[in-house]
Amino acid sequence: MEVEMTRGTLEQELAQLQNDVRHLGNMVGESAADSIQALRLRDVLWAKKIEARDRLVNTRRFDIEEQCLALIATQQPMGHNVRLLAAILEIITEIERMGDYVKGVAHITSRIGPDPLPPDLPRLLERMVHCADAMLQSALDAFQAGDDRAARAVPASDDEVDRLYAESHEVLLEWINLHPEDFDRATRLLWVAHNLERFADRVTNICERTIFTVTGEVLEFSASGGD
Repeated sequence: MEVEMTRGTLEQELAQLQNDVRHLGNMVGESAADSIQALRLRDVLWAKKIEARDRLVNTRRFDIEEQCLALIATQQPMGHNVRLLAAILEIITEIERMGDYVKGVAHITSRIGPDPLPPDLPRLLERMVHCADAMLQSALDAFQAGDDRAARAVPASDDEVDRLYAESHEVLLEWINLHPEDFDRATRLLWVAHNLERFADRVTNICERTIFTVTGEVLEFSASGGD
């Protein structure tokens, strides 16, 4: 009876940890969308609030990590449960790094000032962040459901993020040619697009970890989003 109760408790704790991972991912996804809107509006106050929000992401990441380590120490999980806990530790690290990219975008907004952006850039960045966040939500769905087939499908969307990144790069290079005095600001804006591209790359890492957790298969997706 005690063994059954312990196993039941472990399963409940694992389910709660997966919910916590989802919540952490939602926080970062929301901040990512906010960071691009703050940039579009050149809202420095909003950007600074997004930067400050990153501290909460870090705190919650370490809370989840402590809970995982406590379960490993006290419940001595085996098999799939060990892989699941290892996956949670890896995924929260990826999400925390994604939060760092978002913080970087907000910091750039705080520095570039009120001058107008290249006309096509906000549209491209908004599409990038929408696609990257959709990838994140799908990856978290797959992880929470233990669905390796869904996890395999997500990285294909990274091709669209890469395409938008390349288009943003071209827009900014053209802007520099027309406005060489804005070189420093354009360079910072290029880092915004770069951070969103890296955000999406981190999502593919979450998918790889989900596949390993479910099947034990070690799979690495290419930079273009394929297998």
